[in-house]
Amino acid sequence: MRHPRNWFDAVSWCHRHAQGYVLITVLTVAGSVPREQGAKMVVTGDRQFDTIGGGHLEFDAVKKARTFLATGQSQQHIESYPLSSKLGQCCGGAVKVLFEINVSHCQTLAIFGAGHVAQALIPVLAQLPLTIKWIDSRPDAFAELDVPPNVTTVCDPQPEGEIPLLPADSWLLILTHDHQLDYLLAETALKINQFPYVGMIGSDTKARRFRTKLAHRGLGEAADNHFVSPVGNLAIPGKTPIEVAVSVSAQIIERLHSRPAPVAPAGIQSRTQENDNKDNVSA
Repeated sequence: MRHPRNWFDAVSWCHRHAQGYVLITVLTVAGSVPREQGAKMVVTGDRQFDTIGGGHLEFDAVKKARTFLATGQSQQHIESYPLSSKLGQCCGGAVKVLFEINVSHCQTLAIFGAGHVAQALIPVLAQLPLTIKWIDSRPDAFAELDVPPNVTTVCDPQPEGEIPLLPADSWLLILTHDHQLDYLLAETALKINQFPYVGMIGSDTKARRFRTKLAHRGLGEAADNHFVSPVGNLAIPGKTPIEVAVSVSAQIIERLHSRPAPVAPAGIQSRTQENDNKDNVSA
């Protein structure tokens, strides 16, 4: 759903995209009024859908809705509007309007790569309070996949270009089929320096090589603070796509509950393949 056409579609769109919104409803009417009781509209920070009648009433309601959104608190509010005395509308009636403020606190997660691990991971993560953007460079990557409704897919031949478009504080998971692309994505994300979690699938050898290269590019501190590789809860064994997906899901859930992800002790073998040529077979 790219362009909602009415308030109902707009509410669905806002939930899918973790967009804060205000649902405005005409509760009661008396006398001559622009719209009937039960009329609704949706207001976001930069758009509005449907109408409660236009004019000064709607202008004031939209302004109030955006003020409520700016508080960052989900709440309800009822406002009385005597149209002639308060707003100068010629209708002469009165309405009561309900504002239902819904502030989104969903965490945005960008997943790069649509291989076997990502396909096993998406159905799990889609059940969590996350806004998921699933990105792949291949035009047919999502053609035969059953994508959950709260997951937005993006086909971009240069997926690193999607990173600057992500909201600040987004989390990233790098699960592509290409080592060179993996590095480009990690370096791009760390350069921007506004993403607290940049996770990448791979072996210990691959992770060490990437960290060395990042340090040579002046990104050593950023990598120490935000780059997580091998990704996942390393206490969960297994190398199959579903096992790796469960491991990664566990780490994401830990982060959602504000608990630090476990760190693999030095020298411990990761549950992903040590042979770099096999890293991306499961990814």
